[in-house]
Amino acid sequence: MPAKTTLDDRAVPAEAVTPLIRGVAVLWRLTEAGGTLSASGLERATGLARSTVDRIASTLARMGYVRLDGRDVVLAPRVMRLGNAYLAALGLPDLLSSHADALADELDESVSLAVGDLDGIRFIHQATRRRAMSLSFRIGDLLPAERTAPGPLFATEWTQAQWHAWRERRAADPQDRGFPAVPPREHTSPDTDADGCTDADADFEHRVARARTDGWALDDQLIEPGLVAVSAPVRDPRAGGRIACVASVVSHTSRHTAAHLRDTLLPRLRSAVAEMERELRQAPQPRPGPAPEGLAIWTGASKQELGREFVESLARGLTVLTAFGAGRTELTLTDVARATGLSRATARRALITYEHLGLVRQSGSRGFVLTPRVLSLGFPPLSRTSLAQIAAPHLAELADRVHESAALAVLTPSREEIQYTARAATSRVMSVNVTVGTRLPAYATSMGRVLLADLLTGEGRSGTEGRSRTEGQSGAPTGHLRPLTPRTTTDPTTLRDVLEDVRVRGYALVDEELEEGLRSVAVPVRDRTGRVVAAVNVAMHAARRSVEECVRDVLPELMETAGRVEGDLRVAGRFARVAMS
Repeated sequence: MPAKTTLDDRAVPAEAVTPLIRGVAVLWRLTEAGGTLSASGLERATGLARSTVDRIASTLARMGYVRLDGRDVVLAPRVMRLGNAYLAALGLPDLLSSHADALADELDESVSLAVGDLDGIRFIHQATRRRAMSLSFRIGDLLPAERTAPGPLFATEWTQAQWHAWRERRAADPQDRGFPAVPPREHTSPDTDADGCTDADADFEHRVARARTDGWALDDQLIEPGLVAVSAPVRDPRAGGRIACVASVVSHTSRHTAAHLRDTLLPRLRSAVAEMERELRQAPQPRPGPAPEGLAIWTGASKQELGREFVESLARGLTVLTAFGAGRTELTLTDVARATGLSRATARRALITYEHLGLVRQSGSRGFVLTPRVLSLGFPPLSRTSLAQIAAPHLAELADRVHESAALAVLTPSREEIQYTARAATSRVMSVNVTVGTRLPAYATSMGRVLLADLLTGEGRSGTEGRSRTEGQSGAPTGHLRPLTPRTTTDPTTLRDVLEDVRVRGYALVDEELEEGLRSVAVPVRDRTGRVVAAVNVAMHAARRSVEECVRDVLPELMETAGRVEGDLRVAGRFARVAMS
């Protein structure tokens, strides 16, 4: 008799990879818990033995997908590679997100893009407004179709089998407990008609019929009181006009009633959708892209290199998902094996496992594609992360290695100050004590000089780009520079030369210019476009290390830390917005 999975009631295929099923279960439970669970909590949530949980967590930590923080297992930005693979392969965020962002700016309302996921909808892009009362849904969140505006539109294309599956789910989970992203239904009607449908079910079927006729749909406080939305389908001309995704404008009844949303914003939404469809029509067919680099790292290493606790079959299986991407939407078994360095037999077993888990489906006779469910593997909790959250564990490791305080800061809009956004202290009797949120003059700090030096790069560019970036404000401060210590550089021309030197060297070292006895060294943090968005530094008392020792001993560690932060930032910022301050 075939074994049963602990995830649902379906029989596990004989060739499925059990450690991969267990590893996916751990990632699912972590995602549902908001990104953090203790090892004992994972043991209870998954039903796995503690020793199994520990081995899986150790393997995921080695891959950079989680970090181990005391007793807790915490999702790490690198796990977003899995969701990034799906979104890149899908192609829609790259093509349409700028249109959604422009619409959100124009209407001053939140705008989302969603795809259908079985009998639910899953977000692939969010352009939210910063308000006291704002939308809390994240990229990757799954919502029940019947409680959303996009749901009826997707349901217009459901097959009879999909309708049957939806009715079964509604009967088994009338309160929507299986959708952690939405509040459970408070009132469920026990009354059903001859077909077993409740009033809520009949209402959804009526809304689907209306959506089929109208070509748009409304959500009038179906998820929770006050939340309203209007949606329109984005159809793909390359796929016979089938719905590629659904665009929605989301608001609150304090700003719009559902009817007012329909009457005032639907016309502009439809215009934006027409622009999106034009984008799809004109987009060139994606060329087959190369496989991502480094996929064979876990397939080529020996057991001795990886350690006894490392679960190789889990690491190899997760590597299969990242073989997909831009220009690699549909892959054959041979494609997957070649990209990952796995044998065909091993790749086949991983694909069988993923098909069973609903993360992969067959396309055509020989191909495989990722499903939206891949976004359930850690993406939602991390899709609204900040640079400070990304940097914090790396700063803590740096502070432990060099036994000095480390920090992250950004330049304020005025460009006159830096603001500390993350910090890791060291355990010394005398140490640098600056709290998060503190502002200091940029010209006299190592992090400020790194950030100002990047602005000089814009000044040196020719054309409009260079002028627009520096117009009215140069990288180097030109006003009065107040001396903070006898060593402070206060001459604007001298400071400009210092900043040019910082730009060339790639780091800044400030020696007792902010405060007597304080010495610090800083390097830039760049986003995936190469733009400097922050700086990290190590600060210490001047008596503990000479300038030469700072450059020789601390700077390499600092640069390595900045590289790790940048690596995580590139992954996290591929499709999600990372807050910089």
